[in-house]
Amino acid sequence: MIVEVVGGADERPEVRVVDTDDLTRLHLALGQVTDEEADRALRDAGLGRMQDADTGVLDAAALRAAAEPDADVAGWAQRWDGMLESARGRGWVSDDGAFLQVHVESAAGA
Repeated sequence: MIVEVVGGADERPEVRVVDTDDLTRLHLALGQVTDEEADRALRDAGLGRMQDADTGVLDAAALRAAAEPDADVAGWAQRWDGMLESARGRGWVSDDGAFLQVHVESAAGA
């Protein structure tokens, strides 16, 4: 799954959740936006925030709510739970389970 922050209409960044069936990976992909623009777009969308240039923090419940309606694979909810457990084992989930720490990939690094 990828959370994209890309330039949108009127050059206002927009947030999209794509590849929702692929729960083997999760990252934040930034298009031609600054870290500050990405942070504002994530906060405005209710999906999270930028922690720094390399790390994003996503709201797990909001991400699930955004992704699940587009999921087409059988057993998606169980796969989601498995992804969270895997992330928790790596220390990427907050103690209360509300937030996921994710790697940021920027267009500048592509």
